[in-house]
Amino acid sequence: MAGKIIANLIVMGSAILGRAFIQAYRQALANASKSGVAQETIQNTIRRGSKVMTEQEARQILGVTEQTSWEEILKKYDTLFERNSKNGSFYIQSKVHRAKECLEAVHQGKGEGTPT
Repeated sequence: MAGKIIANLIVMGSAILGRAFIQAYRQALANASKSGVAQETIQNTIRRGSKVMTEQEARQILGVTEQTSWEEILKKYDTLFERNSKNGSFYIQSKVHRAKECLEAVHQGKGEGTPT
């Protein structure tokens, strides 16, 4: 008898807490939209999602310097890309590819001809 009462109290208490949580969450969303916090959060998320790799980051990923020739960059790229395609990480492989694309754009922008 006492176990049944305790179980009912736990279930009712959980339901009350659940409703209170949902109501508090809705109120927090309403307050955030009034103050513009929600819009700012969305904008920050968009900015982070479209983050472009910097030249410095690309050079660090490939392990090259500013004086490294394009041929050496391609050798580093091929080595790292192949190494990660066989038994590595797809994430690292995509970072290596993005680094090559970034440095390719930098070389084209400097007027050093089209990298091959």
